[in-house]
Amino acid sequence: MDRNIRTVDDVLRLLDGLFAPEADRWTDGGASWWDGFYTDRSRPVPFFAAKPDENLASYLDRGLIASPGRALDLGCGPGRNALHLAAQGFEVDAVDLSSTAIAWAEDRAREAKASSIRFHCGDAFALTDEQLGGPYDLIYDSGCFHHLPPHRRVSYLGLLDRALAPGGHFALACFAAGESGMGSELPDAALYGEAALHGGLAYTPKSLRWIFSGLEEVELRRMHDESPGSPLFGEPFLWTALFRRRG
Repeated sequence: MDRNIRTVDDVLRLLDGLFAPEADRWTDGGASWWDGFYTDRSRPVPFFAAKPDENLASYLDRGLIASPGRALDLGCGPGRNALHLAAQGFEVDAVDLSSTAIAWAEDRAREAKASSIRFHCGDAFALTDEQLGGPYDLIYDSGCFHHLPPHRRVSYLGLLDRALAPGGHFALACFAAGESGMGSELPDAALYGEAALHGGLAYTPKSLRWIFSGLEEVELRRMHDESPGSPLFGEPFLWTALFRRRG
């Protein structure tokens, strides 16, 4: 007989286990799925290109985010946004579950001679404060948040609370509701009954504003559609949001 629930972390791990193993793309156990995803660097995946998100570039160009500063890139993948932040003078910590993605990002950083990026392979929720080295002036997330199950929003908000500096900015890009095949629109409770996340969760502006209501909204809009020849990445099936932590 097990009676092993004592802390919030115990509850979160219990809820993690309610999902089928193949649904896991958020714990260390999901790293192998992402390793397979990133193994072939020549795959025609739009965000494999070495281009920053158009919204991130726009925030910097318009002065909505001040640079330089300290930045944390959550779910950095092959490092395209981390490289852009480093080029703008940021000191960057970039985290991903996949060692394959991190190796690719490190290759890109060496080619770009970007020495101000520290790459970390692992679960951002489990890394220590010493490893991440906050507080951060900017926490950026392009495609990590929408792969979390509902209960891990608690962990996510806890990370923002610990690591985001007063007056700092948090920005993300995530699946937009209403786009066929680009994120599940099932209610939170139904996801546990199905033991699946169906490739990621879609969000509405209302849901994002509610989840991040502890922060001040600066901008929330669809990502602009960028052509293949653009130096920026942009797909309109994503929401982009910029929030500020009150000082």
